Amino acid sequence: MSAQKDDVVLRRATDASWLPLALKHFDEVLIDHAHCEKKAAANALSLLQAYPEVKGLPAQMARLAREESAHLAKVLQIMEKRGLVLGKDLGDPYAQGLQKVMRHPSHHRRLDRFLVAGIIESRSHERLQLLADGLTDAPLKRFYEELAKSEDGHQRLFLRLAREVAQEDEVQGRLGELLEVEAKLIETLPVRVAIH
Repeated sequence: MSAQKDDVVLRRATDASWLPLALKHFDEVLIDHAHCEKKAAANALSLLQAYPEVKGLPAQMARLAREESAHLAKVLQIMEKRGLVLGKDLGDPYAQGLQKVMRHPSHHRRLDRFLVAGIIESRSHERLQLLADGLTDAPLKRFYEELAKSEDGHQRLFLRLAREVAQEDEVQGRLGELLEVEAKLIETLPVRVAIH
């Protein structure tokens, strides 16, 4: 599917070595994926707490938190069937790298939070679609196809929210800067057995 005006278009594709590694160590990917869904649900509630005045945000973040929590429950169910334990979250250097460049004046930070969330959702969409294309287990393949579609919608949602709080030229300018940071992270971070 071609990119639309409302897409967060990544500037660097995932390295070709990621998918074979992820499929070979799929149990580890599942554990990381569960942590990602947990953090996505928590981020939606955090945004609801921080910015209840943004038009449309409260209802959208409440729905998003519910959806991400449902995804988490499904991933945990798959893990349980495979005898896997969630364990502690060891952190995500990719997300941490993006968070480090978020600005601190409150109105700038609000825009950056929406744009960084959109970029992370766009990368998640790409990786989950790669998994869907690579998996041979039919139920898992369907599950990851559904998740990829969902993440695609989420990146558009965050871009729409960014446009509620800033003019289009500011949104596009800052998005471009953050996409450059994201591309550099993808280029320099080691390929990990993880969603990001």
